[in-house]
Amino acid sequence: MSEERTGYRRSARSPRGEARRRELLDKVADELGVNGLVDFSLRRAARAAGTTHKVLLYHFEGPEDLLTQAVLQLRERRIGRAMEAAGAGPDRSLADRVRSMWPTLIGVESGVLDQAIGLAMYDAGRYADLARSASRQYLPALLTLCPDTWDDQRKTEVAELILATLRGFLIEWRTSGDAAGIEAGFAALLRALEREEHA
Repeated sequence: MSEERTGYRRSARSPRGEARRRELLDKVADELGVNGLVDFSLRRAARAAGTTHKVLLYHFEGPEDLLTQAVLQLRERRIGRAMEAAGAGPDRSLADRVRSMWPTLIGVESGVLDQAIGLAMYDAGRYADLARSASRQYLPALLTLCPDTWDDQRKTEVAELILATLRGFLIEWRTSGDAAGIEAGFAALLRALEREEHA
């Protein structure tokens, strides 16, 4: 890489460059949340951000990097809202807190985030990290829902159970829309969490 190009990339990581990058990413994530992944391109992202695709390439490594960063951003927003819905405090059971998260999980960003997981399954060579990063993002939040009195292994086991089950419910909701089946599954999950919490 030439010295000129190295300096060019380095300036993108300056405080001012980072602020501009975050601003662009917010706009691209907003657009992605509304219109989904179908036909995503740098030019479409540039229109959403009010800039050019060359400016996006200045701040991101390429279309896959931009897409991944936008999906991560949308997922962080979803997790934040889900945790708000779950609430805090010793007066709420783990089962109740998990149940409270569901409306958020099927809310605004659910379509594009489900598409991202599908894309990772369809083309794992290019997009596997879209799926792997989901676990890395969700698990720390789910661990905080578990009672403080539990040891780390127990928290991890229960958080993994919650994550895997909610993923299954999301796939079912997206593909079949079987609300009655999801409700039945939720009832079983909540009973399992109640038993675990009182064991």
